[in-house]
Amino acid sequence: MDDEDRIALLIDYENLALGCRDHLGVPFDLRPVADALAERGRVVARRAYADWSYFDEDRRMLTRNHVELIEMTQRMGASRKNAADIKMAVDAVETAYERDYITTFAICTGDSDFTPLVHKLRELNKRVIGFGVRDSTSTMLPPACDEFLYYDDLDGVVPADAGEPGGAGSSGRGKGRGRGGQGRGSSGRSNGRAEPAPEPEVDDVEEIEEEPATDLASLVAQTVSGLHRSSGGAVTASVLKRTLVRKDSTFSEAAYGFRAFGELLDHLAGRGIIELSPGPAKGDPEVTLPEEGGRQEAFALLRQTVAELDDGSGVALSGLKDHVRARREGFSEKPLGYGSFLQFCKGAAAAGLVELTRRGTGYVVTVV
Repeated sequence: MDDEDRIALLIDYENLALGCRDHLGVPFDLRPVADALAERGRVVARRAYADWSYFDEDRRMLTRNHVELIEMTQRMGASRKNAADIKMAVDAVETAYERDYITTFAICTGDSDFTPLVHKLRELNKRVIGFGVRDSTSTMLPPACDEFLYYDDLDGVVPADAGEPGGAGSSGRGKGRGRGGQGRGSSGRSNGRAEPAPEPEVDDVEEIEEEPATDLASLVAQTVSGLHRSSGGAVTASVLKRTLVRKDSTFSEAAYGFRAFGELLDHLAGRGIIELSPGPAKGDPEVTLPEEGGRQEAFALLRQTVAELDDGSGVALSGLKDHVRARREGFSEKPLGYGSFLQFCKGAAAAGLVELTRRGTGYVVTVV
């Protein structure tokens, strides 16, 4: 455990909540961020800063994820536009000086005001990972960070217009002031609060029509894929097991009927979900995803489906997965290591089999 990065997660919640609502049409969900950080180290502190009277519905999701809510109340109508930003910056610098064991800071915001904080943390020999919604992130912030991850691209994040089964629409749950002089919210009401739309329990939003998130093949494949992206190096069985436990502290191979983690890996390798090869230590094999086979076959299925549906103007991503499932019952991209159908289509586009373009507020898929 001593060689693991220890991460402090600090969230400018208003910035992310508004960015998700206004540009993605979905409420902010911490789980994709937490999963991305679990692939990079152990999160030892989680704090979110906002005037929580404007985010009543979001509190429950955050407290379930063990986030400490830092209250920055707007009292008696007085303007305290940067109160949360200042408090978050002060806490970050204080933590950097007082807790030497914290090696990495995850700064969740798209606000360029945090650029000096990022520079200071790096000056103090801390690694900085940034998170932000692409269309609401300042161009100044990403280059300042050691690594910057756009929330839109994280596994499990599906914009409302991408047509993913179970994708949440714009609920207006994120309410608060906008950057750049906007008033609270954007609903046009005098109090600036948008009425939240009825929605499923937060923890159930991502997986409604899909197989459960705890499905073993999906969980392992997505984790191996994420580790390869984040580290760029070999993923050993021991690293994989630690990451799975960081994502879900209740994870145990015994719950799936296996006596040891190696036996679980042998089972998945036999199904073609993963591949095992000798690792740096005996009993600790290297784990990879198959380069060909199931993934290429799935890409070919997608290409064939698009070719049959395309009338010359492309095929809307919304509803495309249903057509793929009609051709192969039980199709799912998750055992292939993709967190969503949108990510799967991006993978097919990267392989040169289809082209994925943004058209209006949605995506269109065409055959290359």
